[in-house]
Amino acid sequence: MTIFEIVKAVTSGEKTAEEITRYYLAQIKEKNPSINAFVEVFEKDALAQAKAIDAKKARGEKLGVLAGVPVGIKDNILYEGHKATCCSKMLANYTAAYTSTVVEKLLAADAVIIGRTNMDEFAMGSSNQTSVLGVVHNPVDLERVPGGSSGGSAAAVAAGMVPAALGTDTGGSVRQPAGFCGIVGVKPGYGRISRYGVIAFASSADQVGVLAANVADASLVMEVIAGKDAHDSTSIDSPVPHYTQQFTKDLKGVKVGLPKGFLDGLNPTIKKQTELAAQKLQELGAELVEVDVPLAKYSAPCYYIITSAEASSNLGRYDGIRYGYSDQTAKDLKSYYEASRAPFGLEVKKRIIIGTYALTSERYEECFLKAMKVRELIREDFKKAFSKVDVILTPTSPTTAFKIGEKDENPLSLYLADLYTCQGNIGGLAGISVPFGKDEKGLPIGVQFYGPILEEEKILNAAYHLEKASK
Repeated sequence: MTIFEIVKAVTSGEKTAEEITRYYLAQIKEKNPSINAFVEVFEKDALAQAKAIDAKKARGEKLGVLAGVPVGIKDNILYEGHKATCCSKMLANYTAAYTSTVVEKLLAADAVIIGRTNMDEFAMGSSNQTSVLGVVHNPVDLERVPGGSSGGSAAAVAAGMVPAALGTDTGGSVRQPAGFCGIVGVKPGYGRISRYGVIAFASSADQVGVLAANVADASLVMEVIAGKDAHDSTSIDSPVPHYTQQFTKDLKGVKVGLPKGFLDGLNPTIKKQTELAAQKLQELGAELVEVDVPLAKYSAPCYYIITSAEASSNLGRYDGIRYGYSDQTAKDLKSYYEASRAPFGLEVKKRIIIGTYALTSERYEECFLKAMKVRELIREDFKKAFSKVDVILTPTSPTTAFKIGEKDENPLSLYLADLYTCQGNIGGLAGISVPFGKDEKGLPIGVQFYGPILEEEKILNAAYHLEKASK
């Protein structure tokens, strides 16, 4: 059932929220052992929430717009009284002391929080292989990765274990796994959704996003969780549109930008599907316009310098005194500090080292400051492009889902998995990945739309029409 079908069934009395919840709990019990998408299921709490929704319905009270819809949350999103470990030994015993704004909004809309999903440790990774709680397997092919870092959320939706899940997107961590798993993944422009209660990786790029089976479902969930939050100074005070009411009859008058040189050297199958997507949009009435975003090619190096620097600062708090693992057997301060950092995994340590190096007095201007300047130039390039077009079309990823362990010896190729998606985080843009065809192995291919900050309705509308046409 789609989210709209679930809400309709619960509000009409055709089904109870408890029935819906029990169905998805059964799906998780059956499928999760082979996929490992969920690291914890809140069965008792979820059933209690569902029963409360049914009681509300019995009293004749109006139900929320997500009535009875089970939602998974990534393991870095806080939910009071429940663990939030970032799939790291560092936070293995951490229990959230408060609830994040996005979860509060879901609960207020009568959604059911069903469990927490697997992720790359501290959201650092593109394959969901860095989790200390085990690798996540792509439901399309269990020998392949689901993408990352929100691979657990993507796999859970793709396997039908949950109709929607929240992820976080720092360099493509919602959109890339959505592309790998053949579902929809959307992140809004920076500041549209509150980050309050989300464990930080890189604060200037982190964003909460939504993974769902289709564009309409993702749009509805995003509509619920978006908006200004007094707890988050970076959240923007701007009215949130009814996204699902913004879908037009066709794409006449919509200008779709095709960035110059973006398909050069790309995998031939993905290149062909992206070109077919552009052709399909044209058939739907859209006008194709070539745009130039010359500095976007520097997004990946800027992204890894900036986010690693911010990570080294954010993760400095895990010193075993204020936060994190504490070794009570240490004999002196030096050994205590060494032991307190030990639980970090290899990928996290690598990025902390890179970030700390970029922030040293000898390298600050050469690395971090230069990356920040180029970031602003990239944003200006996108701003100029959006003065000519409504949305920009790109591939979601340069490859389809690769086999587990395939790229372990070549970390650079793993980093390049974010080649097209990190541009959106560097630019603060709205972005969505929508499935469009498959490769010769039957693996899903995703294409991506970018739109200006606070104009998510444009990318959602374009993705909605492409989705309908591709079906």
